Amino acid sequence: MKPFLKWAGNKYAIIERIKAILPPGSRLIEPFAGSSAVFLNTHFDEAILSDINQDLINLYQYLKQDGQKFIGYCSTFFVKETNNADTYYQFRKIFNSTGDMRLRAALFLYFNRHGYNGLCRYNNKGEFNVPFGKYTKPYFPAEEMMQFHHKIQSAQLIHQDFIQTMQMAKPGDVIYCDPPYVPLTETANFTGYSSGGFGIKEQEKLAELAKELSRKGINVVISNHDTHFTQTAYESARIVSFQVRRFISCKGDARGQANEMLALFGMDEEMLAG
Repeated sequence: MKPFLKWAGNKYAIIERIKAILPPGSRLIEPFAGSSAVFLNTHFDEAILSDINQDLINLYQYLKQDGQKFIGYCSTFFVKETNNADTYYQFRKIFNSTGDMRLRAALFLYFNRHGYNGLCRYNNKGEFNVPFGKYTKPYFPAEEMMQFHHKIQSAQLIHQDFIQTMQMAKPGDVIYCDPPYVPLTETANFTGYSSGGFGIKEQEKLAELAKELSRKGINVVISNHDTHFTQTAYESARIVSFQVRRFISCKGDARGQANEMLALFGMDEEMLAG
């Protein structure tokens, strides 16, 4: 099932690799929900989808509650008259000042499809600041949104940080973490996904929590770039390394192979071997 959001680092392209090593459990917990590709393509009895980005969770909540009615509302922003820079920046100004959460949810989807490269970025004031993308005819994902609406009925949506979410876990749960990645180079550092950012301190805390939970019998899987830092931080985990083809810079000619890993805390040896 394809996510309806464009998302940096979307796991849909490697979902089969993740599913092959994701352990069974009664409940899936995703502290970094993002596009929710793993949730959409796995079958757990229950799920908790959490994210520090309130706009993302707000969009998901409206889609969960209102389904087709909300999809119809969002479609009104995907017309020829709204696909221009002037309208885009007017909408962005409204988005950054409005208290109308339903409008904000619809605009978040509009920016996802009309903004540059589908980026989600905020400045230090917490204002959304992605520029206009100049697409000829942005795709409106009506079918994918309806599929998401049906699937999300079994999930709990929470706006909170990864620490709070991981602390909710109990034995039998499976946690899949897809945090903002450790940068491959110093100039590639990007932590503007939420106003608080996600730096080395947060990366270290995530690894520490994963180790702590694995000792309690809770399986944790973390995706990240395969770097010296992550190899060291995840040294107590079983690591699967591989390469993925992706944009590694904002320039279209910079597509190449990036080293990626899955770190598996608490997983049985037999499952990894299989």
